[in-house]
Amino acid sequence: MKSLYPISGALQEQLDRIPENPGVYQYFDEAGTIIYVGKAINLKRRVHSYFLKDHEDSPKTRILVKKIRDLKYIVVETEEDALLLENNLIKEFHPRYNVLLKDDKTYPSICIKKENFPRIFQTRNIVHDGSEYFGPYSSIPMVRTMLDLIKKIYPIRNCKLPLLESAIKQGKYKTCLEYQIKKCYGPCEGLQSEKEYNDNIQQIREILKGNIRSISKLLLDKMQALAKGLQFEEAQKIKEKYELIEQYRSKSAIVNSGLHNIEVFSFDETEQSAIINYLYLVNSCIVRGMTFEYKKRLEEEKEALLSTAIYEMRHRFNSHAKEIIVPFLPEVVLENVTFTVPQRGDKKIILDFSHQNVRQYKFDMLKQQEKLNPEQRTTRILTTVKKDLNLHELPRHIECFDNSNIQGSFPVSSCVVFKNAKPSKKEYRHFNIKTVEGPDDFASMEEVLKRRYRRLLEEGQTLPQLVIVDGGKGQLSSAVTALKSVEVFDKLQVIGIAKNLEELFFPFDPVPLYLDKNSETLRLIQQLRDEAHRFGIAHHRKRRSKNQILSELDEIPGIGKRAKTLLLKQFKSVKQIREANREDIEKIVGKSKAEKIIVFLHSKKVNE
Repeated sequence: MKSLYPISGALQEQLDRIPENPGVYQYFDEAGTIIYVGKAINLKRRVHSYFLKDHEDSPKTRILVKKIRDLKYIVVETEEDALLLENNLIKEFHPRYNVLLKDDKTYPSICIKKENFPRIFQTRNIVHDGSEYFGPYSSIPMVRTMLDLIKKIYPIRNCKLPLLESAIKQGKYKTCLEYQIKKCYGPCEGLQSEKEYNDNIQQIREILKGNIRSISKLLLDKMQALAKGLQFEEAQKIKEKYELIEQYRSKSAIVNSGLHNIEVFSFDETEQSAIINYLYLVNSCIVRGMTFEYKKRLEEEKEALLSTAIYEMRHRFNSHAKEIIVPFLPEVVLENVTFTVPQRGDKKIILDFSHQNVRQYKFDMLKQQEKLNPEQRTTRILTTVKKDLNLHELPRHIECFDNSNIQGSFPVSSCVVFKNAKPSKKEYRHFNIKTVEGPDDFASMEEVLKRRYRRLLEEGQTLPQLVIVDGGKGQLSSAVTALKSVEVFDKLQVIGIAKNLEELFFPFDPVPLYLDKNSETLRLIQQLRDEAHRFGIAHHRKRRSKNQILSELDEIPGIGKRAKTLLLKQFKSVKQIREANREDIEKIVGKSKAEKIIVFLHSKKVNE
């Protein structure tokens, strides 16, 4: 494997040895610190992909690869094992470039306290003392509704007295107001037996698990038995409980069909975060739900992020659900678990319900961000730019141009557009230089600006308030000439930025402007310049590569489009075709064509 990045011989040896098994890999920086942990079905293919791609569209990944000085890998049996190990390593080492679960708030749960005559209450604090916790619930109102229902059906104590059997027999406790208003049956004075109390707790436990239907049937059977025994007063009390349970069950059921022991995950994202909603259904009722956010560190694929979330939630709640409803298939495969991507029916209804929660969370998150970083931030930055550059109006629309060529070959130019100090990528434009021969940046800049603003005028589009050209006095002079020729020079402001000292040049002013290196104005201009350079270089490479392939392979007599496509698919470049073994080429195009290709490419290399 030949890496696109400079790596040490020791690292190269490790890359050559890495197997094609499932497993987990760890990247280390120069200080020996773990900076990234990843999982893979095929370790060799995944790890090599980091070093064989230029990651042009993934700047964070490119930075990560440049920092890698060492790697380790652990081979496992299955993908599920890899996911488990990856998650454990991330939690232990907190690598800088791994996704981070943003859990700013703890969701409320319902606790059945481990004690004599257990209390039931709402909490955000999980104490590992043997108590049972149900949830978490996505909102406080949902918890209160559940607790109100429980207390109406089963009056239970809310005092914190340690109700020891010996102390109750000795009469050390007295009933309180809760007993007087019939919200507690007075176990503190022995007025309710521990067995009766615990039977109620068991029924409450089943309700919290979502087994409402079974409790409803139990109450119905008990009511009918009491009625047959002519115990009408007791039967009426059970009937009231039964009606409360049925009323709650009809409201809490999301769909009519019996979706039992099913998990649901929905997904959305922003540039910085992945947002995931998790629901757990028992008998068509949601008994657990939460929405959470992962802060992205690299350009992670959504399938990988969803896989991480699925493992996180199942591990946290010790879930063994056999079916998981998802918007798309995750990266991981779990043993004895079926992933369903519903298109219609009740499962689609519950997935849409989950996605509503994701959209609401995303809306609230963005709204909060706007509250913390409102429009005035953008306005402040643009006001600073207007003041620093002495502009006539706020530069809400800025365009920046950059030229790219190698000794005059394949000359191209790029135009990037920022609206309200942010990239508007759909408005980016490439230009192939048409009228200029040889390496003439000045003439190229003049041609591109003429074409750009002549077209904007013809199409009736708005002009930018600020135009930036990458270069010093020469490029700026060409830009002024171009803008005057299309009669827009008086309608906008144009400046040039020189690379060496970050000097800003203005038309007809020989003295450049130097801004503080920490200036927001300079940072914005540098961002525009760097983006234009990146965009232009990408197009230039693509054009140069395409031209090189066409100019060499298309010159070989008897080699058609299909043969050329097969060769490039296998070898990736003309250089690798030239270096390939005759047998490898023959396997793809046959002996006759292979002979023509080898003779042509090697004769051309000799002539060069």
